[in-house]
Amino acid sequence: MLKLRSLAWVFFVLCTGLAQAVTVRDDRQQEVSFSQAPARIVSLLPSLTETVCALGECRKLVGLDRYSNWPASVRQLPRLGGGLDPNIELVVAQRPDLVLMATSARGAERLQALGITVLALEPRTHADLQRVINTLAQVLGVPASESERLWREINSGVLAAAQSLPSQAKGQKVYVEVSPAPYGASESSFIGETLMLMGLRNILPGNLGPFPKINPEFVVRAQPDIIMAGDSSRASMLQRPGWSQLKVIQFDQVCVFNTDESDMLVRAGPRMAEGARLMAQCIARSQGSKP
Repeated sequence: MLKLRSLAWVFFVLCTGLAQAVTVRDDRQQEVSFSQAPARIVSLLPSLTETVCALGECRKLVGLDRYSNWPASVRQLPRLGGGLDPNIELVVAQRPDLVLMATSARGAERLQALGITVLALEPRTHADLQRVINTLAQVLGVPASESERLWREINSGVLAAAQSLPSQAKGQKVYVEVSPAPYGASESSFIGETLMLMGLRNILPGNLGPFPKINPEFVVRAQPDIIMAGDSSRASMLQRPGWSQLKVIQFDQVCVFNTDESDMLVRAGPRMAEGARLMAQCIARSQGSKP
C-alpha cells in the first residue's frame, strides 16, 4: 500500500509541474532557475510561441507580441507590443511567471528588476532550434522524449524537402529576402543551411551574419538564378538600382510568398520543414519555367 501511495505522489508531482527544480542557460549566457513549471507565459517572439504550442503547452500562454499568429488558437490572446519593443506595462499586467523573448529585444532588465523571470532565446540555425526546443521542454516540464520526437519530425521534413529536388537544380545561385529593407538570409542562417542541404548556392556569405541588411547592388553583382521573397518585397524590387535588368527578374525566376508562407519560411520554429518544402517547390517551378 505504501508503495502505491509513493507512486501516486510521483505521478501527482509530475502532473502538477512540481517536479525537481530546473536551471537552464539562455542565449544571453545567463542561468535561469525554475522551482516549478511556469503556468502563465508571455511570448514575445513568434518562433518561441510556435514552439511552446508544438510542445503541447499553448494553454499556458497569456500574452504575445503583435506578430505571433500560429496556431490559430493564439490569435485571440492579448497583444503586448512588438517583439523588439514590448509594452512593459502590458506585459506586467498579465502577471506572467515567465517571459520569453529574443536576445535582441529591449526590456529584459526592466522586467527582471520587477521580479519577472525572463528567458531570452533566439534560434537562427538548425542547431539553435534543436537546442531551444530542448530548453523549453525542460522549463515547461515536457518529457525529453517528446522534444526529441518534435525535433526528429522537423529535421526529417527538412531533409525530405532537400532530397525532393531534381538533380539539375543543384548548384543554382539563390537569394532569399526576409524583409524589404532589404534583409537577406545568409549561409549562416537556418535558411542558408537548408539551401546548402538542397545543393544550392547562397549568394550571401555567412560572414555577413545570419540575416544581414544588404546593399541592393550586391544582388545585381551576384546575378542569382532564383530569388525568393515575401509579397511585401514585390513592389520595391523594381525600384532598386539595376534590378529591372536582372535576368532572374526578366525571366520571372522570382518566387513571391504570401504572408502565411513568408511566416513559415522566415521563422526558425516547428514549421521549418514546411518552409523547406516551400523553397523546394519554388526551385522545382523555376526549373520547369526556364527559357
